[in-house]
Amino acid sequence: MKKVGVIGIGNMGSGLAKNLIKAGFEVCGRDLLPHRMDAFAEMGGYKMNSSADVGRNADAVFVMVMTGDEAKEVILGDGLITTMKAGSVILLTATINASEAREIDQGLNGSDIHLIDSPVSGGYPGAQAGTLTLMAAGQNEVLDTYVDVMDAVSGTIHRVGTDIGMGQTVKACLQSLIGSIFSATFEASVLAAQAGVDAEVLQKVFNTSSAGSVITRTSLENIIDRQFNDTGSHISTMYKDLTISMDLARELGVPLFTASMAMQLFQAGITKYPDSDNWSVTKITEEIVGAELKRQN
Repeated sequence: MKKVGVIGIGNMGSGLAKNLIKAGFEVCGRDLLPHRMDAFAEMGGYKMNSSADVGRNADAVFVMVMTGDEAKEVILGDGLITTMKAGSVILLTATINASEAREIDQGLNGSDIHLIDSPVSGGYPGAQAGTLTLMAAGQNEVLDTYVDVMDAVSGTIHRVGTDIGMGQTVKACLQSLIGSIFSATFEASVLAAQAGVDAEVLQKVFNTSSAGSVITRTSLENIIDRQFNDTGSHISTMYKDLTISMDLARELGVPLFTASMAMQLFQAGITKYPDSDNWSVTKITEEIVGAELKRQN
């Protein structure tokens, strides 16, 4: 049985670790926050003091950090590259710029350490349930060798190409769509509130219509229950992902009219509610019109 590491044991990484342990892998991990490390140990993981220590004790390491700079720090320099053995693999499940993924791949040249560029979708619920969608780019033989590790955390694995960076590119396209659906749902809820529509009526219609999806269902449920914090979907993550989508669009000269509006709504939301979750963006429009969609007690 392969030994697996996880670097970044937050909302997403803790789900990776839990499901890897459940699948029978020996899992070591590292996070900068002590309470996350303690929770990781309680689920059966082995706490490491550094990224290099994780690499020393693992055949495969998931990197689930927030930014490209963080990913480069834990992989290159004094990180995983210094201790992982030849033939081992780094699974870059963080969402970063495609150019940053390629930079990491170039930094690994000559190390005989493989890289799988595989951002994920499914959010906190998917991570905790082990049902994430993986957008995996890498050499087919490497993907074949480590498919058991990826299966432990996912419901669906899409092989999106062999070039590193293609996983991040597909994720950027996906997030431009998801951000747009989020913002449309937020605005529709305020329109309904101002018009006097019953919250539960709107919820039932949305959920059974052709517009129904996990995104609209989860968004509307949190809005009408006024749950804007601690739902596992912090606004900073989606905001960061939308900046990546817009950076890619600017690089390629593609106008993203709808996604750019979503980006501005999330900009307003993170400016006013930096410690809240995605659904808090709704409050920006609610405050403009003076109406809130709430579940009737």
